[in-house]
Amino acid sequence: MKIALGCDHGALELKLAIRAFLENRGYEIQDFGTHTKESCDYPDFAAAAAKAVADGQCQWGIVLCTTGIGVSIAANKIDGVRCALVSDLMTARLTRQHNDTNMLALGAGVIGEKLALEIVDVWLNTAFEGGRHQRRVDKLMALEYR
Repeated sequence: MKIALGCDHGALELKLAIRAFLENRGYEIQDFGTHTKESCDYPDFAAAAAKAVADGQCQWGIVLCTTGIGVSIAANKIDGVRCALVSDLMTARLTRQHNDTNMLALGAGVIGEKLALEIVDVWLNTAFEGGRHQRRVDKLMALEYR
């Protein structure tokens, strides 16, 4: 399984920790940057990761910035992406079960590394329930407008 990663300078250290965590569990990673702490613009990296998910290059994506807000907005601008900003284990589980999210946004300034890794683990290991939730996901996807 291939996972897209993207972050800005404010979340570089957390992205690197998540990357190591995922690689240790056998996931293949496509890292869209950033790779330095030099100031950069989060939409560039979040959009690249989201396009890889939307195009099927990667099954899932994880994007990070200081709050997670900017990268979640950027990722959700890409057709086919359902990105949720998560900061606790319950919403990590429910966003997969009920919303079939294919991207996860995290705020490096909001949560610590330990919680972030737990969120990633729960999110990746929770299945979509389908059923009545599929009808709702279909309605969400029908809202995409160009």
